[in-house]
Amino acid sequence: MADELLIELFKLVGPIVLEVTKQEINLLVGVDDEVQKLQGRLGFIKAMLENAEERHAVKQRTEKLWLEKIQNQYYEMDDILDAWNTARVRAKIEKEEGKPADTNSLAVVKKKVCSFFLMLFSCCFDLPLRHDVGHMIRKLNEKLDMIVKDKATCGIDCNRQPDVVERPTTTSFGDVSEIIGRDIYRDDPLRNLLGVGSLEETNSYRVISLVGMGGIGKTTLALLAFNHLDVQAHFQKRMWICVSDPFDQCKVAKAIINKIDPSHEHGPLNDSDLEDLLLKIHDLIKEKKYFLVLDDVWFEDSQKWEPFKRALKNGVHGSRILVTTRKQIVAKSTGSDLIINLDVLSSKDCWLIFSKLAFSNEEGLGYLEEPGRKLATKCKGLPLAAKLLGSLMQNNRSIDQWNEILYSNFWELEDIDNIEKSTLAPLLLSYYELPSAMRRCFLYCSVFAKDYFFHRDQLVLHWMAQGYVESKTNKEMEVIAEAYFEKLAMRSFFQDFKKDEDSDGKIIGCKMHDIVHDFARLMTKNETFETDGNKEIDFQSARHLHLKISKEMQFLKSIYGAKNLRTLFLLSHERYYKYYKFEMLLLNSIHSFKCLRTLILDHPIERLPNAVEDLMHLRYLHISENVEIGELPETFCNLCNLQTLNIWVDKSFKKLPQGMGKLINLRHLIFHGVHMYDVVFPKGIGKLTGLRTLSIFNIGDKDDSEGCKLGELKNLNELRGTLTINGMKNVENVDEAQNAQFKDKIHLRGLVLIWYPEYIKPRVENDVKVLSALEPPPYLQYLKIMGYMGNTIYPNWMMSWTTLKKLELHSCLFLEHLPSLGQLPFLEVLAIERLWEVKKVGDEFLGIEDSKEKKDIFPNLKSLKFDVLSNWEEWIVTNPIIMPRLQSFKILGCEKLKSLPDDLFTASSLKELEIVGSPLLEERYRRGTGENWPKISHISNIRLGRKYLQIDGKPDDYQRCLYFGGGPSDESEFEVEVDSDEGPEICEVDR
Repeated sequence: MADELLIELFKLVGPIVLEVTKQEINLLVGVDDEVQKLQGRLGFIKAMLENAEERHAVKQRTEKLWLEKIQNQYYEMDDILDAWNTARVRAKIEKEEGKPADTNSLAVVKKKVCSFFLMLFSCCFDLPLRHDVGHMIRKLNEKLDMIVKDKATCGIDCNRQPDVVERPTTTSFGDVSEIIGRDIYRDDPLRNLLGVGSLEETNSYRVISLVGMGGIGKTTLALLAFNHLDVQAHFQKRMWICVSDPFDQCKVAKAIINKIDPSHEHGPLNDSDLEDLLLKIHDLIKEKKYFLVLDDVWFEDSQKWEPFKRALKNGVHGSRILVTTRKQIVAKSTGSDLIINLDVLSSKDCWLIFSKLAFSNEEGLGYLEEPGRKLATKCKGLPLAAKLLGSLMQNNRSIDQWNEILYSNFWELEDIDNIEKSTLAPLLLSYYELPSAMRRCFLYCSVFAKDYFFHRDQLVLHWMAQGYVESKTNKEMEVIAEAYFEKLAMRSFFQDFKKDEDSDGKIIGCKMHDIVHDFARLMTKNETFETDGNKEIDFQSARHLHLKISKEMQFLKSIYGAKNLRTLFLLSHERYYKYYKFEMLLLNSIHSFKCLRTLILDHPIERLPNAVEDLMHLRYLHISENVEIGELPETFCNLCNLQTLNIWVDKSFKKLPQGMGKLINLRHLIFHGVHMYDVVFPKGIGKLTGLRTLSIFNIGDKDDSEGCKLGELKNLNELRGTLTINGMKNVENVDEAQNAQFKDKIHLRGLVLIWYPEYIKPRVENDVKVLSALEPPPYLQYLKIMGYMGNTIYPNWMMSWTTLKKLELHSCLFLEHLPSLGQLPFLEVLAIERLWEVKKVGDEFLGIEDSKEKKDIFPNLKSLKFDVLSNWEEWIVTNPIIMPRLQSFKILGCEKLKSLPDDLFTASSLKELEIVGSPLLEERYRRGTGENWPKISHISNIRLGRKYLQIDGKPDDYQRCLYFGGGPSDESEFEVEVDSDEGPEICEVDR
């Protein structure tokens, strides 16, 4: 038997033995060890690169070239290790899928021999890959050895001390009359400094912070306040301290003492410890009203400020501390009572600053004014940029030279050393203060176009795809990346924030100042490229590429050389423009981009090639609405590293590939488009247990053998955000509903359940049971039920959603009674639409069981809307309705409703009432004739009318409104009279 095994063994290994030498076999055997060594070496090189960057200015050309070689090797090592790990993952997936076993004896023997052979080589996947990886590692090690020798030959010292980027020391001297702009910011700090603002005097001093990006004018505004005549007269002592970084507590304490009492400047303070210094400050400021400016503060640790906080409390009430900083967190660490965020200057003020420096007199202003104004516009509202650019042009009177600077890329400097002398120096200081991981995240923003609006969640996913998020476990990568975003925002690298008012003001998006973007582009100029295809570019060093396709462009052969790309934005200049020649070349050359981590497709191609599986490193794929693919190829499911699929679904897109369950690293499955509801979801989605985002989930019907059942959601317990489930009508029984295990989805915050109504065959009884069987996620905040075909919703089920903030019931056509909702403690928004069978609303809706019971109904409700309850006739209650926080109340299209409970209008917070398409109610409350007008006259904004009205403009005496009849083609304009007295605004059709 042993002989037979040996024979089979030699049959299998014979071809390999003939092909490779003994050295090659040793290489195969030792690959695992080599991979481990390579991982260690990768970490060492990463640390070396970070150390080089932290030395700030790389002054020697040889050192710069050497570091570029190291950087390239770092990328190559990373790719090799990722390829190795990818192969291991794919092998694991194939093993778990299982293959049918052959029952004949020879196959059994071969299987045993294979097992022995694989064990011999410690291998769980194919030998050719081990062979290739072994050779790649060997070649890479040879390259690294040569680079190390070059380091010694060139005399490069990686251990020398960091070069310090000099931080300018600020002083309190300056001509206030020369300060231009900032008019809108002058009053607020001055008023508060002088004690006539909004700050309450509960402590001896108050802290005001000026926050903004480098060069925005914080110090200038502080200087204006410090030297203001009223401020000088108001305070007994004024102290200006340039703090800078690092924050030396003893040094700052000595500076304060010297400012209060200059006699100590050369006195016995040198050997004093911090405790002695703070006691001295405490004594010196006693019974003095002081004004302390701390300029250019960087520290984030509030503990560093705590000793000063105690020492400075000994002054007179009304003392002030003014802090200038680039970080919101610094303002919070110093306990600021007022934070003033500085915005950029107006174009007019930028021009005034620029022209004052560029033109020392009026001579020659005429022919240089036009290019001068354009140059001032290039400063993008940054005062420092206007000053430096104005100074640059001061002694230059050649129109040709002005135009040369105007139409060149002013910010593209040759090396880091020049940055220190340029407009970007303040940003360089902020940049080097960031941890290395956050630096990479910031620089990646240069991949996007100027003035791009960054969605917070989108940026987080891009950073993850590039491997910039340092996490010991992959489980909380998003949390760490969001923390990076918050810190970059607080350090003023972002601006123009858009916040979600429904989520406690969480930032959901922002922009980047043009100068900050220029800085990021400068720092990545050898890796980040943008082209419209009109000229050939050497893309060999490119890692990130924006390729804009137009009718005029010819396909660039040089793009084939971009084999090291990690990001590719494929954009179309013209929406829905098809360029088939380019499409075919792209599809045939996808193998050239095997290193891609991020791929953005925004050009109308009609298919992805099967070779998409070659993009083994791909983490992020975005397929935009311009792309018209009908399906994803089955080979797409071999992209086992994919973290995010963000796809717009075209009407031709019918189903997802069957192997979706193999995408085991998928964390975000995001769908867009109205046609998504028709897409068939395959079985196996439930294997993707790492999913954080699943925007839509479609349940297949009973005749669909390939489609998903609701039970596929059972193990998807990491889901976050909002999940929309379409096809609830296909849930056949209670067991299937219970099997989804919603109660275990503790991170889910939003749930949309869509049945789609079937007017001919309502399944009332089944849907009631199914809905009742769903066990709600415990911390749900948003719920929408749409197309539900049951005739009731059990009160106990609905009342279990105790954390709910927003609820929508839409198109529940067979629901006869509203569910009990009045006691939901945190409900803020309630919208009930298209419930045609509801005829009466009573105490059951309010959650009142005892008619004598008196308590708040809907205690936190702010917005209540009823829309198209066409058979609703009565709202009768036996108890007062108290909605203490109600702000907006709308009754739309309720044609038969006769009256409303008077108590609805008692809330002092109610500001908006709209009654449209409800003629009986409208007549009751019409001004002048309605008997109930006095009950609503206190509401500031009232709209009454028989049709929906859309306000368009607001002249003094009239408003133009649109009357919508049968549709847009039926659109007509009417004059609408608006009351202009002190009473509520009434909008009604002048019939």
